[in-house]
Amino acid sequence: MRLPLIRMGSGFVTLALFAGAPAVAVEADVLPSFTADAMAQAASPQAIAEYRRKLREYEQVRAAFEEEAGAYWSAISEKRKGRNAKRRERQTIALDDYVLTQPPVYNGPKRPVNPEPEEEKPPRERKPIPVAADFLKAAVDNFQFVPQRPSSEVEFKRAYARYALAAGLTREQAVRVYSFETGGTGNHDMQSGLSASRPGSRAISTAIGYNQLLTTNSVELLAEQGHEFIKELTARAATLSGAPRKAMDQKLAVLKKMVAFTRTVPDTWSDHEKLANTPQGWAVHAMVLDIDVGPMLQTHKLLTSVIFARAKGYNRPLSAAELEMMNLTGDGTGLDMVTMPQAMREQVPTSNFFQRGGYERNPVAIRHNTVAKLLAVTDERMDFNSAKPGAKELAAAF
Repeated sequence: MRLPLIRMGSGFVTLALFAGAPAVAVEADVLPSFTADAMAQAASPQAIAEYRRKLREYEQVRAAFEEEAGAYWSAISEKRKGRNAKRRERQTIALDDYVLTQPPVYNGPKRPVNPEPEEEKPPRERKPIPVAADFLKAAVDNFQFVPQRPSSEVEFKRAYARYALAAGLTREQAVRVYSFETGGTGNHDMQSGLSASRPGSRAISTAIGYNQLLTTNSVELLAEQGHEFIKELTARAATLSGAPRKAMDQKLAVLKKMVAFTRTVPDTWSDHEKLANTPQGWAVHAMVLDIDVGPMLQTHKLLTSVIFARAKGYNRPLSAAELEMMNLTGDGTGLDMVTMPQAMREQVPTSNFFQRGGYERNPVAIRHNTVAKLLAVTDERMDFNSAKPGAKELAAAF
């Protein structure tokens, strides 16, 4: 959590200016420090008048821009609703079902700085983002369970490769998505924002692993695919004996409890998100780090997109970049881009697949502002990162 800065007033400066000055009739304590500060900071009438003129100008220009931008993003929303309705009716999506102009960009004056002193607002306290240690502690506290960590990174990669291939992912899909999501060097416990090479770095989300699962992803996958995970581990347990069998049986018992927990709410993202933000939800996310369950979660994060596309009648194999679009934006939105003919990809702005706030915080989508450009830059990054050590090690595991 970022701690609030301790602000020092101008009292030290005032004392320094008057140190050694000849005594005057007015005692120093007649003017309290805050009064002296206010006098020192008082703006001239001309400065205040100029500020108010610039503020009116800014507000007029900004209001005109917001009206234009509001109309644009309303059109984006309406077009999206229209496409969804067409898909329900199994109608063909055409070029005019998208907004074909780029979002308006504000090029007006900046908001002027008020020359008069304003009351300072305390900085907004950021809610701490939990990290791996928090998830592991939650697993112990809520399920009396410690995930089984791999003895080495290559052990986890091999377990992931075996399960991914058996489940239907290709080597190219798995390795290239890993390359994009982790930069080609990430470990199974890599968390978004954290880096051993950057001392003081902090987590920017709960996303962990080769395919960067959020806490909500882990909860949702156990709710929807947990029965398959239980079936898989039950089969593995049958081949074991002694201490390994006992450990697997314990893991199975915990997994069953976790699956039951994730199914206590309706199968919606918003409901799963609420569970994910509880201590029990954090405990579920700890399973991403487990040598047996982790590869299953990582695999199904991608496999559900493949299955979704097939269920919608899209049977052509997904390229890694197309699969990444579904991984990043959600299956429905991603499939919208994936099923688009190349000629349309060249013309349709990426803004069609975002809410305004998300788009304006996404410099990649802004710079690469058509579907074709966005897919191309995704492929380029995959190409580049696939040559890095982690990606090569994962490729060799297949």
